[in-house]
Amino acid sequence: MKKILVATAVAAAFGCVQAAEDITVDVAVIGAGGAGLSAAVEATNLGAKVVVIEKMAMVGGNTIRAAGGLNAAGTALQAAKGTKDSVEIAFYDTMKGGHWKNDPELVRTLVSGAASSVEWLLALGGDLRDVGLMAGASFPRTHRPTGGALVGPEVIRTLWTAAKARNIEMRMNTKATKIITDRSGKVTGVKVEGKDGSYTVHAKAVVDAAGGFGGNNDMVASYVPRLKGFATTNHPGATGDGLKLAEKAGAQLIQMEEIQTHPTVVPKVGEMITEAVRGNGAILVNKEGKRFFNELDTRDAVSAAILKQKDAVAYLFFDSDMQKSLKATNKYIKQSYTVKGETIEEVAKAMGVDAAALQASLNTWKEGKAKGKDAFGRANMPRDLDKGPFYAIMVTPAVHHTMGGIKIDSKTQVYNTKGQVIPGLYAAGEITGGVHGGNRLGGNAQADIVTFGRIAGQQAYIYAKQAK
Repeated sequence: MKKILVATAVAAAFGCVQAAEDITVDVAVIGAGGAGLSAAVEATNLGAKVVVIEKMAMVGGNTIRAAGGLNAAGTALQAAKGTKDSVEIAFYDTMKGGHWKNDPELVRTLVSGAASSVEWLLALGGDLRDVGLMAGASFPRTHRPTGGALVGPEVIRTLWTAAKARNIEMRMNTKATKIITDRSGKVTGVKVEGKDGSYTVHAKAVVDAAGGFGGNNDMVASYVPRLKGFATTNHPGATGDGLKLAEKAGAQLIQMEEIQTHPTVVPKVGEMITEAVRGNGAILVNKEGKRFFNELDTRDAVSAAILKQKDAVAYLFFDSDMQKSLKATNKYIKQSYTVKGETIEEVAKAMGVDAAALQASLNTWKEGKAKGKDAFGRANMPRDLDKGPFYAIMVTPAVHHTMGGIKIDSKTQVYNTKGQVIPGLYAAGEITGGVHGGNRLGGNAQADIVTFGRIAGQQAYIYAKQAK
């Protein structure tokens, strides 16, 4: 509900006049998600005249649906908690999590700039003061709102407020239909289709931040056939339009087959349960009431493990102690898909699993916790999971993030199929490839969109000011 209210308010705030007349700006940004808004705010801060083109009726994109947090190593907030994290450790975790398919240069840029991105959002009035642990991270580095609330609405609220304060023009319900280039291949603007017709946005630089294609199952299945018919956590606008525009402009697409499923999505409902629930101590049990895998393994591994269980589902199980540690759970436990019991017997009955088997799983969990690591290799076990009431949510994997996309470098410059930079074209966020490799760690998407979004805004400004 909070996300809907934020999105509605944003849509109302940016109901700008959109006459079908050509306009001229320094920088045109395609997409009003986290990456696009970060680019727009940063370019405006430097002095550029910016317009943001968004095909949907509201800003936010997939960012507003983000739950977990923003990964950053070496922050003051970590230091205040005594966390001995570092950029080098974050680099290793990200490369390992991506199965070493990531572009090392991009990963270095990501982990080196993420702490600055946190500080930037804090300076804009954002709340990212809670720090938690998510799967694949060696240390707690996931920065999120106080109490562990959902990160996406907070990031979008912060960027929207900053954009509004800077009078950045936002053209909603406006679809980019072509990235325009001249005979030399240099970008000169964007053709768009608004409610009043078609027109041209003349721009010295263009930032393509239109997001991924996780909401387009036909496109997903064309790259990974086994994902045909899968549900998705993506918003309806995540259809790959921006990728197609860039490709037609000559951009090189890489690693398009690298598509991530999120392991904990409510079947038929499509609600994603944030990874922070597992990070704060929840476990996964199957329909037999048994644990079957390390909940803090990478998303692809956990997804594969769930798909091997009966009916390809599992239950995310947690107690009131875990629930009190994470505000995000308050939203979930109010929904009909969450079952509850004051005792293990009651919750087991509501789940339809054997109570004795569930209790045995919990006993084994506590034994592993006492030893510092359990039989599945999980070492971070912060809760005893013995304090009622108890909760359980049935979950299954769904298409979540598309790691492949436009080939960029650390300056977010876009490369063509010949390996050459396309002058004036930049890209940031989920639309790009190479940052996350074969698997994205939870919390790295927010770091990606803000860090590379800011770089794209900076570089687009520099280029626009130098362009003749």
